[in-house]
Amino acid sequence: MRLFSQIKKGYSSKAAIKDIFSGIVVALVSIPISMGYSQIAGLPSIYGLYGSLLPILVYGLLTTSRQFVVGVDAMPAVMVGGMLAQLGIMAETKEAMRLVPVISFLTALWFFAFYVLKAGRIVKYISTPVMGGFISGVGLTIIMMQVPKLFGGTPGTGEIIVLLQHIWNQRENFHLLSLCLGAGTVVIILVCKKLIPKVPMTIIMLVIGGMLQVLFKLDRYGVKLMAPVERGLPKLIIPDIKVAGDNFLELIMLSLGIAGVIMAQTLLASGNYAKKYHVPMDNNAELLAYGAMNVAAGVTGCCPINGSVSRSGIADSQGTKSQLMSVSAALTMVLVLFIGTPLIKYLPVPILTGIVITALIGILEFDLAKRLWKSVRNEWFIFMIALLAVLLFGTINGVIIGVVLSFWEVAIRAVNPPTALMGRIPGHGNFHSLKRNSTAKPIKNTVIYRFGGNLFFANIDLFCREIEEALKEDTKQIVVDARGIGNIDITAAERLVMFHKELKNRGIKFYLTEHDGSLNDQLKKLGAESLIEEGAVRHTITLALKDAGLEKPYTLEENTEMEKEKKETFFNDSVEEKALAAEREWLHGKADGSKS
Repeated sequence: MRLFSQIKKGYSSKAAIKDIFSGIVVALVSIPISMGYSQIAGLPSIYGLYGSLLPILVYGLLTTSRQFVVGVDAMPAVMVGGMLAQLGIMAETKEAMRLVPVISFLTALWFFAFYVLKAGRIVKYISTPVMGGFISGVGLTIIMMQVPKLFGGTPGTGEIIVLLQHIWNQRENFHLLSLCLGAGTVVIILVCKKLIPKVPMTIIMLVIGGMLQVLFKLDRYGVKLMAPVERGLPKLIIPDIKVAGDNFLELIMLSLGIAGVIMAQTLLASGNYAKKYHVPMDNNAELLAYGAMNVAAGVTGCCPINGSVSRSGIADSQGTKSQLMSVSAALTMVLVLFIGTPLIKYLPVPILTGIVITALIGILEFDLAKRLWKSVRNEWFIFMIALLAVLLFGTINGVIIGVVLSFWEVAIRAVNPPTALMGRIPGHGNFHSLKRNSTAKPIKNTVIYRFGGNLFFANIDLFCREIEEALKEDTKQIVVDARGIGNIDITAAERLVMFHKELKNRGIKFYLTEHDGSLNDQLKKLGAESLIEEGAVRHTITLALKDAGLEKPYTLEENTEMEKEKKETFFNDSVEEKALAAEREWLHGKADGSKS
């Protein structure tokens, strides 16, 4: 078991006590959250507690992550609940209780397939804006589903427009005291989270809710309470795939979507903790752990289990060092199931709903959206498209659109790699971006062009167009800094040959330089060996310039009066001052804000 390897090296009794306490806190916090998500998935609330026992224990024993927590969570729950609604199956019925564990079992099978295919590496193709938008979209969807329960109504299902209509229709069930309890819970937890973040307010509000019912009999005033739950451990079952019937193909696709969402979110989030604490994590081994924990979910009748960002944050804030925390959480849940279940019937639904909504607010990535709006506007649009895709078209379609967006973003970056025109800084070696360095000047009669990506059919036009736009009447040679070009396709190779011939006919020399030697091999294979044979391929920019008849020190283009003044000031500076000035511009761009 991987747990033993986590606790045998440099693991103190103090760390063990912290992990055990952390597990107790995680288990208590999981009670209201898991029960609420279980109901979203169409199961009785007690199955949320079942899902916080055996699946968590199995994951804790198999995972390579030290801090991450799993459990009954938002996205799988809403995907399962949405499918039940689509199939016309009422929540918390026997039919739902037979079908949901089948979905968990099919999800586990997908994870075992992912493990064999080593699919963990696919996560690197899902960008942060796409994942942030997707998670936020799911979070907002579930919040909208839960809103009616805050004021005494019933939860909704579907996409955002249907959910808004449902909230409006539930106004007939509006109950002021329920709204005060539910909204008050949300406000208190959010305020305390900022003021006293280490205090587990979800547990405190849970206790307060029970005490309010005992003291004031809230149900007599129309406040709904949780339904009583059975005492004891879950009964193990074998999921019966036959109950899927004619819906088997739909369940296969649903479970694939759930497995994909769990893999993406959980690997990304747990990977962040691994990086934060500089501990190794095996993505492929994690897929095996996800499969095993969902088998455990299936045999206990639960919905699919996911990584929990909110509970992992709580565990991390308690100083968790190992998965002894998960073992402690599972054992704590055993005690809750034997001793604490009689108390659940005292929990007011609005307070429980408020706790669930605050947990969902915690997964919204609006801070990321704000940063993207300020810094990378195109990635902000990607974030919003992913968010709106989930809100408008549903979670499964949102997954598909999110994956497409991720690959589209990769393609856009490949089509539009960073490029720059290069020159020399007087008194310095090497070549520098003209846009980023105010003291850099072009070499006379020369265009030096840097291309920062692979060259292929979709960006060869950009390559040729930018060089053409940089040409002047007196340009005699073009030197391409091609160190960023690792690969080239046949379309780009053919265009390079044609471009070279066109420039040669115009009396302009053309050179490819600074690239890895493998690019030369590709040029030969693609029929562009004429570039090499005619001397258009040189090892360095310096050798290309020498071939064109230019020797150091290179003659730079004439300066305007203002530029001359800058140049004189620059030359009056010491060598160290010049180096520092060049470094500042390299780090932050020119004073006028231009960058390349």
